[in-house]
Amino acid sequence: MDIFEAISSRRSIKSYKDQAISDEAIEKMLSMAVLAPNHRMTEPWRFYVLGPDARSAYGAALGARKAKRVEDDEAAAAVIEKVTESHRDLPAMLAVSMTLHDDPEIREEDYAASYMAIQNLCLAACAMGLGTHVKSGGVMDDPNARAAVGVADGERIVATISLGEPAELPAPKPRKDAADLTTWVP
Repeated sequence: MDIFEAISSRRSIKSYKDQAISDEAIEKMLSMAVLAPNHRMTEPWRFYVLGPDARSAYGAALGARKAKRVEDDEAAAAVIEKVTESHRDLPAMLAVSMTLHDDPEIREEDYAASYMAIQNLCLAACAMGLGTHVKSGGVMDDPNARAAVGVADGERIVATISLGEPAELPAPKPRKDAADLTTWVP
């Protein structure tokens, strides 16, 4: 698969086959992630490969946040259980963090670089016949989520990535044509 095919066929995959992903496959994707461009060569990204216990703990933290929106205690407990189980049962899950530089300009550059690393990883996964789903949000700062990942002090979780062999491939979502979003400046 060439890069154009990988970019065109990459999708956010929400359901996976019950097939483990080898450490070697994950290492290969990570080796592509660290080739992402980054200004000043700070290499701010850090990768955490989460096993079943860590995935469960992360899912419990996310489920607890979702359950706060549910008034019924029994229904809230069911939300937590469902999210916990869905994360535990993933074939693989990664957390990507970045080191936090004191200089706000460098920190912003490092955040952008970390997402470029994530994109490299997702495209490598696609080229290997695997699917990914990148997630971010407020849960990244949740103390229980941070503890589940084992993220170090001085790091910020940028995103989590679910990874596995797709159970189904969703249709592409409509996108605007690049020409509609481009201004040629003389």
